[in-house]
Amino acid sequence: MPSKVSCLYVLTVVCWASALWYLSISRSTSSYVSQLSVPAHKTAKALKSNATTTFSNIRTRPLNPHTFDFIINEPKKCETNVPFLVILITTTHKEFDARQAIRETWGDESTFSDLRIITLFLLGRSTDAVLNQMVEQESEIFHDIVVEDFIDSYHNLTLKTLMGMRWVATFCNQAKYVMKTDSDIFVNMDNLVHKLLKPATKPRRRYFTGYVINGGPIRDMRSKWYMPRDLYPESKYPPFCSGTGYVFSADVAELIYKTSLHTRLLHLEDVYVGVCLRKLAIHPYQNSGFNHWKMAYSLCRYRRVITVHQISPEEMHRIWNDMTSKKHLKC
Repeated sequence: MPSKVSCLYVLTVVCWASALWYLSISRSTSSYVSQLSVPAHKTAKALKSNATTTFSNIRTRPLNPHTFDFIINEPKKCETNVPFLVILITTTHKEFDARQAIRETWGDESTFSDLRIITLFLLGRSTDAVLNQMVEQESEIFHDIVVEDFIDSYHNLTLKTLMGMRWVATFCNQAKYVMKTDSDIFVNMDNLVHKLLKPATKPRRRYFTGYVINGGPIRDMRSKWYMPRDLYPESKYPPFCSGTGYVFSADVAELIYKTSLHTRLLHLEDVYVGVCLRKLAIHPYQNSGFNHWKMAYSLCRYRRVITVHQISPEEMHRIWNDMTSKKHLKC
């Protein structure tokens, strides 16, 4: 007799497939959403608030108030057992296959029997009601999704990451470490947990590591990473970690979130986090195990890394199964 969860999972998969097929034949691709979009009712509130603002409080009110409400939340996720590691994964509504692949491979919360690890998927609000409903149903089954009331778009990725920082600071501030990554990343959990974070050692504070980039703004408007001069006039970015994957001590989550309230938003999420780190005088550590590019799979090569980019759900399963079944082999 199949369990209730199994039935719900099968039903969810069928519903996702039906919804995506419907969307593909009946609707055009979503239109461009302007940078750092906010809901209409938030805008109205802001205008009303601005009308009553006095000169005396202009300097004290936040430059970037994060006023978005949680639409889907898991506030009790850390109540019963404080986690060693919280993994925050940015994703989009249509990436159900990627989320499920992560749940069944490296993001499985039961991978380490002696350590509490929490996996959360971060989303904004879709402009499509069908996709919002599908994510709500998915959340009811897996309880690993957090959504805030901002438009989900590439240019709002910064808001998505700040939502994750806010969640950790508010609901899980006793965790030891946090990882932020994307849904197309493979994570070697053994290397992340035992070689980098080392649970037997004293937890670090004000710690931040990943693949550190030292670069400057791209002024070419055709580039995906275009940065207008009026938004960021400096010629160099502060050192920042590639947004494909970075790890930090949990105390940094609250520090970055509070700093962001008084830091002008940038649509390049990893650069923005670097700007906040500079304000906090926290220097990110370089770690060659974090790869922000795709690597051809080989058992011995993947045993040496922490992250690999551009991995499909099918590859995720294949790599995970091969690595877990060949732990006895030496390189």
